[in-house]
Amino acid sequence: MDSRYLRSLIVVIDRGSIAEAARVEQLTAAAISQRINALEREFGFDLLSRIGHSAKPTQACLSILPRARRIVKEFDLLAGDNDPTGLSGTLKLGAISTALTGLLPSAMRLLAKDAPGIKLEIIPGASKFLYEAVMSDELDAAIIAAPPFALPKLIKASSLRKEALVFLSKNRPDAGLAEMLCQRPYLRYLPETWGGRHAAAFLQDHGLASTPMCDLDALETIAMLVADDVGVSLVPHWSNLERLAQSCCLTPIEDDRYQRELILISKVQTTRPSMIAALADALPSLD
Repeated sequence: MDSRYLRSLIVVIDRGSIAEAARVEQLTAAAISQRINALEREFGFDLLSRIGHSAKPTQACLSILPRARRIVKEFDLLAGDNDPTGLSGTLKLGAISTALTGLLPSAMRLLAKDAPGIKLEIIPGASKFLYEAVMSDELDAAIIAAPPFALPKLIKASSLRKEALVFLSKNRPDAGLAEMLCQRPYLRYLPETWGGRHAAAFLQDHGLASTPMCDLDALETIAMLVADDVGVSLVPHWSNLERLAQSCCLTPIEDDRYQRELILISKVQTTRPSMIAALADALPSLD
């Protein structure tokens, strides 16, 4: 049995569709399907229930999934067993979208220079999804927005960056922020997200009622829509914002209560301590 086939099965289950797994694995959907079919022939039972564009694990698949995850994880560790530094092998890293383009590029350059034996497998996603993936050992580490609760003791966290809340508009808000929020369509950073809750708290604390034109959990998209003068927004000042909003006006909210904090999390007990330490050293840190 090829461990890559088991890995593809796990990615399909984690991402919810063969098409999404193909994108993550940089393969065609047909290639992913062939791998799943090969596993089903070997096991002698169906692994996936295909409904429309989604793919869900069968009950039989769920029964073998924990062991399949362990097999893939142990296989990944083989590459580093002969390296006394512990800096060889695959590190599965989750990252929110703004970290992918803001914090990671410089860190990846440093790792390529100082720890070339580390192969990063980067999984994009929302903070809550990535946190749960670290908790369930599906990821070794993740860069996320700090959650609205105290982290459990089994999680280690390093503070990477604090991002002030800014009012993002096409033109300077000479009429005042409150007036602009009432007069212009509001592009709301989804308040249920761990990063979006700060903008929602600011509006509530200041009695600013604004009916959103739409809710988005995509800061890059919000910046581009504001640049096209579709509306205004309240967003964290992430490290790559100016590149997307060159023609926009950024008005800082001078209150630390509404900052978004980015953190690197991992399990305290991990099979890749040296790799995670190298990653933490390569990332900018406030700790």
